[in-house]
Amino acid sequence: MRRFRTAQLPPHWPRLLLLSAALLGAGLAGAQLAFSRLNLAGRDVQSINLYGAEYASQTTLSGLLSVERDGGVARVEGLGHVLLLPIDEDQARAVTDFNTVQLDAERVKARSATLVNGNLYLPLDTLARGLGATYAPGQFTVAAPTLQGVSSRAGRSSDRLVLDLSRDVEFRDELRGTEVRITLSGLKGDTRRYTTRGAFLPSAQVTQSGENLVVTFTLPQSSGYRVYPVVRAGGARLVIDVGPGIPVTVPALTQRIGRPLIVLDPARVQGLGRDVTLEVARRAAELLTQAGWQVRLTREQTSALGLNDKLALARQSDVYLALDLGRFPGSPRGGVTVYEPSGDSPAQYVNALRGAATAPYGTLAVGDGGGTRRLSELLRGELRGGGVTAKQGSINRVLTLGETAQAALLMELGWTGNAQDRTNLGTDARLQAFSVAVARSVATYLTARANNASQVAQGSAGSAP
Repeated sequence: MRRFRTAQLPPHWPRLLLLSAALLGAGLAGAQLAFSRLNLAGRDVQSINLYGAEYASQTTLSGLLSVERDGGVARVEGLGHVLLLPIDEDQARAVTDFNTVQLDAERVKARSATLVNGNLYLPLDTLARGLGATYAPGQFTVAAPTLQGVSSRAGRSSDRLVLDLSRDVEFRDELRGTEVRITLSGLKGDTRRYTTRGAFLPSAQVTQSGENLVVTFTLPQSSGYRVYPVVRAGGARLVIDVGPGIPVTVPALTQRIGRPLIVLDPARVQGLGRDVTLEVARRAAELLTQAGWQVRLTREQTSALGLNDKLALARQSDVYLALDLGRFPGSPRGGVTVYEPSGDSPAQYVNALRGAATAPYGTLAVGDGGGTRRLSELLRGELRGGGVTAKQGSINRVLTLGETAQAALLMELGWTGNAQDRTNLGTDARLQAFSVAVARSVATYLTARANNASQVAQGSAGSAP
């Protein structure tokens, strides 16, 4: 009878088996997944090669795209496109090109998303196909967006301007006075003026400003506008509608920029034979009204507002200009003086906003004092241009000026006890010089204020007379 002898394994054999298994596993892993480098729209990042297909992680792509997990689907948004890729945890199956994915509104067969160590990874060739990008192993290129064409359409209550873009871009729009300004980030295009057949949007200026393209046009009075993108396969459109048929959607507070209120407050002064303050106020109001501005006078020849009504107007005004004459028995004083109000306002909310940190639209409700100083400089400059030298002073005892939240001044046209002032005030040339200076300085101030505002309402801003 033959005896079989059991082979004796070396004592370290279990360790050798474990090492061989580890090496085998490492070899398989190396064949399935390998780290690589990727140029992602100009950035050097890390990618992986999974079963021969290149993938990038959700974190890596976040600088270019918005990637979110929605249950078992990866939602990708960016460059004007929305992609939906099912998340298949079977990596070998995910990298095949017979998975169904949705690229915008189209369903196609392509590689899908998967998980690696619990992290979401997406196939670069599928992303490039859905986003209109160019892809080669190690290189994911996004072409700079360009303006490809401009078209227009005229309508009964609104006109439309359409900008055809190579891909969607971010944009912002703002209304400055009567000018709409639309800034398209990172867009390239030729600088030129486009004309249309529309009555509400007859032309638009396109200008390259650094890395951005800027579209500007004038918004007609009593018209609104809207701007919205339309993403299409292979590109995008920016649609601009303008006209009275478009609702106005600007904040109510900003309407005082587009349609400001100018209040002229002529004091009643006896003893000169003519009502010079009222004459100056009337002439200035006529010039401003003809230029499209909204003006209120606190009195006429035979009627005048009471104090409470004057204070209410002062609180609503964007410019409050009091016109007066200096009068004090025996005073040797004379000449013209423009006074700026000093000290705190009687209104606590005005003081609170002036002393607070910047708040949205805050300066539209309450000026910081810089407007008053600017208007004072403009008025004295216009007077000087009309042959009148005006001094500058400050005053803190005029209630209406203190209640005004925006620009407020007191203009002293002269002194009743000064012979030279009385002579000057008796001439039409002097009163006309005052009126023109008031109108031009106020119009210039308000126009600059509207143009410099970051968000303003539509309306007739007028022009300097």
